[in-house]
Amino acid sequence: MPPADSVSANAISTWNIDPVHSHAEFKVKHMMISNVKGSFSGITGALTEHLSDSTLSSVQASVPVATLATGDPQRDGHLKSPDFFDADKFPTLNFKSLNVDRIAEGEYVVSGELTIHGVTRTASFNVEGPTPPAKDPWGNTRIGLSATAKINRKDYGLTWNSALESGGFLVGEEVQIALEVQFIKA
Repeated sequence: MPPADSVSANAISTWNIDPVHSHAEFKVKHMMISNVKGSFSGITGALTEHLSDSTLSSVQASVPVATLATGDPQRDGHLKSPDFFDADKFPTLNFKSLNVDRIAEGEYVVSGELTIHGVTRTASFNVEGPTPPAKDPWGNTRIGLSATAKINRKDYGLTWNSALESGGFLVGEEVQIALEVQFIKA
Protein backbone atom coordinates (compact mmCIF):
# COMPACT_ATOMS: atom_id res chain seq x y z
CA MET A 1 0.00 0.00 0.00
CA PRO A 2 1.30 3.50 -0.73
CA PRO A 3 2.44 5.56 2.25
CA ALA A 4 -0.47 7.40 3.90
CA ASP A 5 1.11 10.81 3.29
CA SER A 6 1.17 10.25 -0.49
CA VAL A 7 -2.60 9.80 -0.80
CA SER A 8 -5.60 11.69 0.47
CA ALA A 9 -7.14 10.42 3.69
CA ASN A 10 -10.19 9.17 1.79
CA ALA A 11 -8.46 7.78 -1.33
CA ILE A 12 -10.22 4.74 -2.71
CA SER A 13 -9.13 2.60 -5.65
CA THR A 14 -11.33 0.06 -7.40
CA TRP A 15 -9.70 -2.99 -8.94
CA ASN A 16 -11.45 -5.59 -11.10
CA ILE A 17 -10.37 -9.22 -11.00
CA ASP A 18 -8.66 -10.31 -14.21
CA PRO A 19 -10.29 -13.73 -14.83
CA VAL A 20 -7.60 -14.75 -17.32
CA HIS A 21 -4.78 -14.35 -14.79
CA SER A 22 -6.60 -15.54 -11.66
CA HIS A 23 -7.45 -19.01 -10.42
CA ALA A 24 -8.64 -20.92 -7.38
CA GLU A 25 -7.29 -24.31 -6.33
CA PHE A 26 -8.43 -26.81 -3.75
CA LYS A 27 -7.12 -30.01 -2.29
CA VAL A 28 -8.81 -32.67 -0.19
CA LYS A 29 -7.75 -36.08 1.14
CA HIS A 30 -8.70 -39.06 -1.01
CA MET A 31 -8.97 -42.48 0.65
CA MET A 32 -7.16 -40.97 3.65
CA ILE A 33 -3.82 -41.52 1.90
CA SER A 34 -3.23 -38.72 -0.61
CA ASN A 35 -4.60 -35.39 -1.77
CA VAL A 36 -6.71 -34.79 -4.84
CA LYS A 37 -6.28 -31.32 -6.29
CA GLY A 38 -8.60 -29.34 -8.46
CA SER A 39 -8.95 -25.85 -9.81
CA PHE A 40 -11.48 -23.27 -10.94
CA SER A 41 -10.95 -20.49 -13.47
CA GLY A 42 -12.99 -17.53 -14.67
CA ILE A 43 -13.04 -15.73 -11.32
CA THR A 44 -14.80 -12.37 -11.45
CA GLY A 45 -15.26 -9.64 -8.86
CA ALA A 46 -13.70 -6.49 -7.48
CA LEU A 47 -11.55 -5.07 -4.72
CA THR A 48 -12.37 -1.68 -3.23
CA GLU A 49 -9.09 -0.58 -1.67
CA HIS A 50 -9.03 2.17 0.95
CA LEU A 51 -5.48 3.43 0.64
CA SER A 52 -5.30 5.22 4.00
CA ASP A 53 -7.02 2.49 6.08
CA SER A 54 -6.81 -1.03 4.67
CA THR A 55 -9.31 -2.30 7.26
CA LEU A 56 -12.01 -0.39 5.33
CA SER A 57 -11.19 -2.24 2.09
CA SER A 58 -13.56 -4.88 0.72
CA VAL A 59 -13.60 -7.62 -1.87
CA GLN A 60 -16.24 -9.69 -3.56
CA ALA A 61 -15.67 -12.57 -5.95
CA SER A 62 -17.60 -15.19 -7.89
CA VAL A 63 -16.27 -18.47 -9.27
CA PRO A 64 -18.14 -20.50 -11.92
CA VAL A 65 -18.50 -24.14 -10.83
CA ALA A 66 -18.58 -25.22 -14.49
CA THR A 67 -14.84 -24.45 -14.75
CA LEU A 68 -13.94 -27.10 -12.15
CA ALA A 69 -11.08 -29.31 -13.34
CA THR A 70 -9.25 -32.12 -11.52
CA GLY A 71 -7.61 -33.80 -14.50
CA ASP A 72 -10.22 -36.59 -14.57
CA PRO A 73 -13.42 -35.88 -16.55
CA GLN A 74 -15.39 -38.58 -14.70
CA ARG A 75 -14.45 -37.12 -11.29
CA ASP A 76 -15.17 -33.59 -12.58
CA GLY A 77 -18.65 -34.71 -13.60
CA HIS A 78 -19.26 -36.29 -10.20
CA LEU A 79 -18.10 -33.14 -8.39
CA LYS A 80 -20.42 -30.99 -10.53
CA SER A 81 -23.36 -33.36 -9.86
CA PRO A 82 -25.95 -33.05 -7.06
CA ASP A 83 -23.71 -35.32 -4.91
CA PHE A 84 -21.34 -32.35 -4.48
CA PHE A 85 -21.57 -28.84 -6.00
CA ASP A 86 -24.83 -29.37 -7.96
CA ALA A 87 -23.60 -26.96 -10.63
CA ASP A 88 -26.95 -26.79 -12.43
CA LYS A 89 -28.72 -25.56 -9.29
CA PHE A 90 -25.79 -23.61 -7.76
CA PRO A 91 -23.64 -22.39 -10.70
CA THR A 92 -21.26 -20.15 -8.69
CA LEU A 93 -19.20 -20.05 -5.52
CA ASN A 94 -19.31 -16.57 -3.99
CA PHE A 95 -17.36 -14.58 -1.42
CA LYS A 96 -18.13 -11.17 0.06
CA SER A 97 -15.78 -9.73 2.66
CA LEU A 98 -17.11 -8.41 5.96
CA ASN A 99 -13.87 -7.62 7.77
CA VAL A 100 -10.22 -6.93 6.89
CA ASP A 101 -7.61 -7.23 9.64
CA ARG A 102 -4.04 -6.08 8.98
CA ILE A 103 -1.58 -8.54 10.54
CA ALA A 104 1.64 -6.99 9.22
CA GLU A 105 2.80 -5.09 6.13
CA GLY A 106 1.34 -7.02 3.20
CA GLU A 107 -0.40 -9.61 5.42
CA TYR A 108 -4.12 -9.61 6.16
CA VAL A 109 -6.92 -11.82 7.36
CA VAL A 110 -10.03 -11.22 5.28
CA SER A 111 -13.22 -12.67 6.74
CA GLY A 112 -16.53 -12.80 4.98
CA GLU A 113 -19.47 -14.74 3.69
CA LEU A 114 -18.50 -17.75 1.57
CA THR A 115 -21.39 -19.34 -0.31
CA ILE A 116 -20.99 -22.85 -1.68
CA HIS A 117 -23.82 -25.15 -2.75
CA GLY A 118 -26.34 -22.51 -1.65
CA VAL A 119 -25.01 -22.48 1.92
CA THR A 120 -23.42 -19.33 3.33
CA ARG A 121 -20.93 -19.50 6.20
CA THR A 122 -18.23 -17.20 7.52
CA ALA A 123 -14.75 -18.05 6.24
CA SER A 124 -11.39 -16.38 6.77
CA PHE A 125 -8.62 -16.10 4.19
CA ASN A 126 -4.98 -15.38 4.99
CA VAL A 127 -3.90 -12.86 2.36
CA GLU A 128 -0.43 -11.93 1.15
CA GLY A 129 -0.37 -8.68 -0.80
CA PRO A 130 -1.45 -6.75 -2.60
CA THR A 131 1.75 -6.29 -4.54
CA PRO A 132 2.89 -2.81 -5.52
CA PRO A 133 1.06 -1.58 -8.64
CA ALA A 134 2.72 -2.36 -11.98
CA LYS A 135 1.95 -1.32 -15.56
CA ASP A 136 1.37 -4.07 -18.10
CA PRO A 137 2.46 -3.67 -21.77
CA TRP A 138 -1.01 -2.30 -22.68
CA GLY A 139 -0.95 0.52 -20.09
CA ASN A 140 -3.18 -1.15 -17.48
CA THR A 141 -2.21 -0.86 -13.82
CA ARG A 142 -2.24 -4.24 -12.03
CA ILE A 143 -1.80 -5.65 -8.53
CA GLY A 144 -1.83 -9.24 -7.32
CA LEU A 145 -2.41 -11.19 -4.15
CA SER A 146 -2.43 -14.72 -2.80
CA ALA A 147 -4.97 -16.07 -0.32
CA THR A 148 -5.45 -19.36 1.53
CA ALA A 149 -8.16 -20.83 3.71
CA LYS A 150 -9.32 -24.13 5.17
CA ILE A 151 -12.97 -25.09 5.33
CA ASN A 152 -14.99 -28.17 6.24
CA ARG A 153 -16.94 -29.19 3.13
CA LYS A 154 -19.78 -30.61 5.27
CA ASP A 155 -20.44 -27.10 6.63
CA TYR A 156 -21.52 -26.22 3.07
CA GLY A 157 -23.78 -29.20 2.49
CA LEU A 158 -21.16 -31.21 0.57
CA THR A 159 -21.77 -34.38 2.57
CA TRP A 160 -21.47 -37.20 0.01
CA ASN A 161 -18.99 -39.88 1.03
CA SER A 162 -18.33 -43.58 0.91
CA ALA A 163 -16.97 -45.77 3.71
CA LEU A 164 -13.78 -47.71 3.00
CA GLU A 165 -13.39 -51.42 3.82
CA SER A 166 -10.19 -50.61 5.68
CA GLY A 167 -11.96 -47.95 7.77
CA GLY A 168 -12.33 -44.25 7.20
CA PHE A 169 -13.92 -42.53 4.24
CA LEU A 170 -13.23 -41.96 0.56
CA VAL A 171 -13.25 -38.14 0.75
CA GLY A 172 -11.81 -36.02 3.58
CA GLU A 173 -13.83 -33.29 5.23
CA GLU A 174 -11.16 -30.55 5.35
CA VAL A 175 -10.62 -28.68 2.10
CA GLN A 176 -7.65 -26.38 1.59
CA ILE A 177 -8.25 -23.44 -0.75
CA ALA A 178 -5.54 -21.39 -2.48
CA LEU A 179 -6.17 -18.34 -4.64
CA GLU A 180 -3.88 -16.41 -6.96
CA VAL A 181 -5.65 -13.24 -8.03
CA GLN A 182 -4.60 -10.45 -10.36
CA PHE A 183 -6.52 -7.17 -10.46
CA ILE A 184 -6.72 -4.40 -13.07
CA LYS A 185 -7.36 -0.84 -11.90
CA ALA A 186 -10.86 0.25 -12.91
